[in-house]
Amino acid sequence: MKNEYFKRNIDAVLAFWVQEEGRKPLLLRGARQVGKTSAVRALGKKFKFYVEINFDDDKEACEFFKMNLDPAQICSRLSVYVQTPIIPGETLIFFDEVQSCVDVIKSLRYFYEKYPAQHIIAAGSLLEFALDEIPSFGVGRLHSEFMYPFSFYEFLEASGEEMLSDACKNADPENPLPEPIHKKLIDRFKVFLLVGGMPEAVAGFLQTKNLLDSQKIIEDIINTFRDDFSKYRKRMPSLILNEVFESVMYQVQGKFIYEHAAVETGNARVKQALEMLIMAGLAIPVTHSAANGIPIGAEINPKYRRIIPCDTGIFLHILGIDVSKILLTEDFKTINQGALAEIFAGLELLKSGRTHAQRQLYCWSREKAQSSAQIDYLIQRGTSIIPIEVKSGTQGGMKSLDIFMKEKNITHGIRTSLENFAKKEKFDIIPLYAISNLYNNEI
Repeated sequence: MKNEYFKRNIDAVLAFWVQEEGRKPLLLRGARQVGKTSAVRALGKKFKFYVEINFDDDKEACEFFKMNLDPAQICSRLSVYVQTPIIPGETLIFFDEVQSCVDVIKSLRYFYEKYPAQHIIAAGSLLEFALDEIPSFGVGRLHSEFMYPFSFYEFLEASGEEMLSDACKNADPENPLPEPIHKKLIDRFKVFLLVGGMPEAVAGFLQTKNLLDSQKIIEDIINTFRDDFSKYRKRMPSLILNEVFESVMYQVQGKFIYEHAAVETGNARVKQALEMLIMAGLAIPVTHSAANGIPIGAEINPKYRRIIPCDTGIFLHILGIDVSKILLTEDFKTINQGALAEIFAGLELLKSGRTHAQRQLYCWSREKAQSSAQIDYLIQRGTSIIPIEVKSGTQGGMKSLDIFMKEKNITHGIRTSLENFAKKEKFDIIPLYAISNLYNNEI
């Protein structure tokens, strides 16, 4: 089972790209270890020939892109080099870790212009840094898709529980789940929080069903991230990056405070380090919006941002939270003040729906004496803004949601918690484990 490939949502996107008319070279973007390479290799099995070059491991291959950039000649040379036919329509080419050879990235535009029949995908764990340095190299000539760690539904399906996943997807506030199914989903949800969505951790857990095994893998993944920080040293010392990375875990709720992030480091440097972690996909910003109309992003205040980590398993492991506390609790308020529920909800919203553009997360906050309020997430449905208040258990008031809805003259809101689906007068209740349904079904 170790080498088994579990179906991912990106698979359907890649299959569509293969058949698309006017197809462009594809950039597969996302953080390290989210499964990009595995997904491309799975796609490669559908081709007659498959060529993969990792430019971290094969530095010599970069020389082919320092000569004539004619794509036909590049393919001819590479074919001899890898001893595999490269035939448009029959061969999939995958260039991995392309940030190690910027000339490869620059060559991709010519494949679209001169060799469009050739299927070619590029990816890299630090690809965003390379693209930042050549921002306009392929405008209109390349296509991007974004990939994230496993979502909860992907985890269920990898676990062989497609029927449970389908039942959850088809439920809504007017058609709640039978209570035994709801309780089963809560149990699976708790396990997923601990395992997280990193493919290696998911595979490790599914192989042995032992949470301790997945915890060891998560530790290795965290160490890999920290090792990567040394690759950023031209921009930022790894010590500062590590301090800011850990501070993300401790500052999940409320505005991210630069002064609290790194000892004896100025705010400007902390901000730069944080932006690098965001580019690497290890930290996810949730930006305040005035939310007076759509699009939500038109009235943002970038000075007020919450920052959530990229994975619940990584978050819990760094904080050292006891596994048993998650499995036995009925209320996450006792676990880092409910931050876990907010992280999960934000990540599920990020992972669900479209992959061709990086979805932005928004929140709303008002800090006033005796009337402060915070809406955890805002989403846009058609011409409406829908506020989402996250509750960590099955109890809790809706003060912030009431304040926001009255102030913005909004008639519909969402509460997400450990409760089953339900419909109230002014808001719907969506279970935390099903929050991504907001992008899959009309409420």
